[in-house]
Amino acid sequence: MEASKDTANTASNWRQIVASYQNPDTRKSIWQLINSFGGYLLMWVLMALSLKVSYWLTLALSPIAAGFLVRIFIIFHDCGHGSFFKSSKANHLVGTITGILVFTPYFLWRQSHAIHHATAANLDRRGVGDVWTMTVEEYLQASPWKRFVYRAYRNPVLMFGIGPVVMFVFSQRLPTRKYKKREQNSVHWTNLGLVVLGAAVSLMIGFKAFVLIQLPVIWIAASMGVWLFYVQHQFEDVYWDRAREWEFVKAGLEGSSFYKLPKVLQWFSGNIGFHHIHHLSPRIPNYKLETCHKENEIFQIEPVNLLGSLKSINFRLWDEVNGRMIHFRHLKKLKSDPARIG
Repeated sequence: MEASKDTANTASNWRQIVASYQNPDTRKSIWQLINSFGGYLLMWVLMALSLKVSYWLTLALSPIAAGFLVRIFIIFHDCGHGSFFKSSKANHLVGTITGILVFTPYFLWRQSHAIHHATAANLDRRGVGDVWTMTVEEYLQASPWKRFVYRAYRNPVLMFGIGPVVMFVFSQRLPTRKYKKREQNSVHWTNLGLVVLGAAVSLMIGFKAFVLIQLPVIWIAASMGVWLFYVQHQFEDVYWDRAREWEFVKAGLEGSSFYKLPKVLQWFSGNIGFHHIHHLSPRIPNYKLETCHKENEIFQIEPVNLLGSLKSINFRLWDEVNGRMIHFRHLKKLKSDPARIG
């Protein structure tokens, strides 16, 4: 996937281009809150009523509810970047509230995600807020146990099935000492908010009903979110480089995909498919990303469509010599080259 203009040329004018799209529109932000929260609340009411008919009907409604929850996560995400409202206080307040709904501590996530933006596609700064990616050489020189763990981590069942619910429901309930007090406290406040919210809903519909509705919704939403993030940075000709050669503009335009989704999925995912623009300028609100893309040729890179994105599941290792992601099955050929294993 290549940018439509030379990267060096893009570097000289991209800041000027994105500047006009970086101002939040309060009316659009409020309307997005209304249609996202309103849709999610409506689906919860319908799912609660459906329990009296059939749990299969409840499960059939859960993907739609999960779609609204993904959209709420995008609002949470924009608040973390300070792009949803002009006011920092408003961003922090809405971010904290939406963080409870998406099971994610706002300030902790905000910090780790900022690190992700600063280090994306940098081979020497992997490990925070990204998908674990080993180079071919690292994998070939790893112990059998580490190879097994990496293969398990990269297995689609674990990565998109079990892993997301473990991460959002359990892992993010635990504070970590490597972050400052505000970030650690956000974990405790989010946990408290979840307890209060869960108790309040349980008093209205019962604890069993709460679990029967919430569990499939958060599971599907978490899996959707992980899939979106994966596709945005894991494709065959993605850009990675060592720190000494790493370029911010390339990391945005070539290290992030333009995931072209059907309109309904684009709406539920809050335009996050325009990820190459988002990485160049995270201060652009999600509702302005498509306009920025349409109005500026330099951002009109080759898209990854829904069907084509399925191929990314098989790309597991970064081939640093050839500058591309490869399948595990390509390793047999590479192992025959002594220079690749040292």
